[in-house]
Amino acid sequence: MEAVKKKGVLNLVSVGPGFEEMIIPRAIEALRESEVIVAYELYLRWIAAHIEGKEIHTPPLTQERERALLAIEQARAGRRVALISSGDIGIYAMAALAFDDMREDDTYEVNVIPGVTSANACASLLGSPLSHDFATLSLSNLLCPWTWIEQRASHIAQADLACVLYNVQSAGRQEGVYRILQLMLQHKAPHTLCGVVRNAYRPGQKVTIHRLDELPGLQFDMLTSIVIGNRFTQRKRDWIFTPRGYNDWSEESQAEEVAQLPSQAVWVFAGTSDGNALAAELAGQGRPVVVSTATGYGGELARGDCPGAFVWSGRQGLEARRQALRDSRARVLVDATHPFAVQMSQQLMTLSQELGIPYLRYERPGELAADDPHACADMEDAAHKAMAMGQRIFLATGSKDLATFLQAPGAQERQWFARVTADPDFISRALELGLPRAHLCAMQGPFSQAFNEALWRDWGIDCVVTKDSGEAGGYHAKAEAARALGIPLLTVRRPPLDYPQVAHDFGSVRAHLAALTGG
Repeated sequence: MEAVKKKGVLNLVSVGPGFEEMIIPRAIEALRESEVIVAYELYLRWIAAHIEGKEIHTPPLTQERERALLAIEQARAGRRVALISSGDIGIYAMAALAFDDMREDDTYEVNVIPGVTSANACASLLGSPLSHDFATLSLSNLLCPWTWIEQRASHIAQADLACVLYNVQSAGRQEGVYRILQLMLQHKAPHTLCGVVRNAYRPGQKVTIHRLDELPGLQFDMLTSIVIGNRFTQRKRDWIFTPRGYNDWSEESQAEEVAQLPSQAVWVFAGTSDGNALAAELAGQGRPVVVSTATGYGGELARGDCPGAFVWSGRQGLEARRQALRDSRARVLVDATHPFAVQMSQQLMTLSQELGIPYLRYERPGELAADDPHACADMEDAAHKAMAMGQRIFLATGSKDLATFLQAPGAQERQWFARVTADPDFISRALELGLPRAHLCAMQGPFSQAFNEALWRDWGIDCVVTKDSGEAGGYHAKAEAARALGIPLLTVRRPPLDYPQVAHDFGSVRAHLAALTGG
């Protein structure tokens, strides 16, 4: 009598991020029931206690399809098999390969056992950044054309979805992540809160919080995931979270907000003291003026500095700006943002062309001499030179670029001091990067020569780094203070941009506006 063939079982088992307490009981049960284990060798460390005495196969990491085929062959032979994957086996993992290689006439039983994904694990370490709609995007182009990855990233950014980036960077794929981050910055606000998580729930775990515009200055690897929030993502203590409801972003509230904006106004994108002064002067001439600032703190300053102007502030992304400029029928767009706010200026020039609104760049005159021996091409160059010249280095570059200095190779061998605007987010960022509280000056500038001298003398500063921010940014006072103390002042040159029209003083702005508006 012919023996009845035993029916095989294929268990597709998820074992989470690498922390045994995060493997669900059903997965452990499936491991114990299986005769054969097929897995990448690293995963065996997490499940060793549950697979003693079993037949184990460990094809290398790159042989994923071979692993899937091996598991299927064993199940077809009537054996109980567990095919293992980290995270969730159905998300960027082995389950799809197993189903792809399955035949319609296969009779083995299939069980798909879920697990904690990388997105779940990273989000839990950051707080609750994925509490509303979100997307995941793998940056590996091994199985998906790069053009598709860019297209999907662009749509995610335009929708302002929170998102998690998988497979961020590898030895052979260094530049792709920076291209994706630039696509995000084209549509999302630069101060969007983000998290970078390396080795979630594994040895060497590292979790940091950043602004979106800080991420292009960081290095990543294949063990890193990036979580990018949306315009509503907030920070409390050492956590970030995205509110579950967006009642203040309903179509009705958007319409109400835009309806409050003066029609056919001159829009001044400010955030600097001279930008506010320019807006105040234009409003004083009886022009309808909207002052736009990127942060609530900037909005508070503008309300005090710009009587007669309407202040529009907060976490506004590209789509919000586009809608407000279009629906309020903005007459002229004056870009008076900081000389180093390159991404914002590029965005405003794009909106100007798209919406047919005249663009005028107001840029304070620079102070850096063409032959200054302490001039630096960019922040990375400044970090390298500063560590070669000083031991106690003062950063007057603002909060955005602190990571470039504090995380540079050899930075731990220097003592760093910094001055940032008195905004809680900026202060938190400096402390997160490891700047001691006693080395942080949080005040609203600009500052006098005497103040700079006293501060740097008390702190024993032997090198100062600043930007070519112009007289309105207090450059002359810093230069004179450094000269009086006999310490080098490293100055980062302004990034070059091809502006269609530029004015360097208020009189030129008035003349341009008269030509553009006929009065």
